[in-house]
Amino acid sequence: MLNMQFDKRVIIDTQSLDWQPSPAEGVFRKPLAREDAERGHATSIVKYVPNSAFSLHQHPMGEEIFVLDGVFSDEYGDYPTGTYLRNPPGTSHAPFSRLGCTLLVKLHQFSPNDTHQVQINTRDAEWVNGQGKLKMLLLHEFNGEQVALIRWPAGQHFFSISHFCGEEVLVLSGEYRDEFGHYRSGTWIRNPHMFEYNPYAEEDTLLWVKVGHLPYPKPL
Repeated sequence: MLNMQFDKRVIIDTQSLDWQPSPAEGVFRKPLAREDAERGHATSIVKYVPNSAFSLHQHPMGEEIFVLDGVFSDEYGDYPTGTYLRNPPGTSHAPFSRLGCTLLVKLHQFSPNDTHQVQINTRDAEWVNGQGKLKMLLLHEFNGEQVALIRWPAGQHFFSISHFCGEEVLVLSGEYRDEFGHYRSGTWIRNPHMFEYNPYAEEDTLLWVKVGHLPYPKPL
């Protein structure tokens, strides 16, 4: 098991991690959290080298993908940089990449009732005004869980943020900051239930953010 204690804050600079082989030739990964090596809950950065492929497989508890660079493909289509995908429980596909790509991949983390399949090219989608001067692009929402892209302009500062059932952040560009440190592009952060912190940005910063999805701590 890796980083499966959801009551702990986790911060990983994914740029500093080495690529590890996967069961498919030409497909590599950087595990961030996982229940078991090849099954169950997993969050990873995954890389397909050009002309690599993964065999047909199912998603018993769903698969969530954000294309970080390159073009990801399967038998249903091609998904360029900035595409957000959700393949709900019970779906299957045989993914590949002709040109190569890098992905954020989350497996086995869907609610059983969350059956909505999602495909969004975020480069063509409409952003809305968020809190303060933030811009937000909502990607998915279900039963308290919300996934979005957030644009933080330089100089934006919040003095208290916390989320019921936690938060997950991947810094896509720029640098995210809080009173505990500075987090460059490629940093993955998982904040536990109601963890309070004071985030800000001193340069334009883009985040992938997911909230309301981590296990709620049981009372003692």
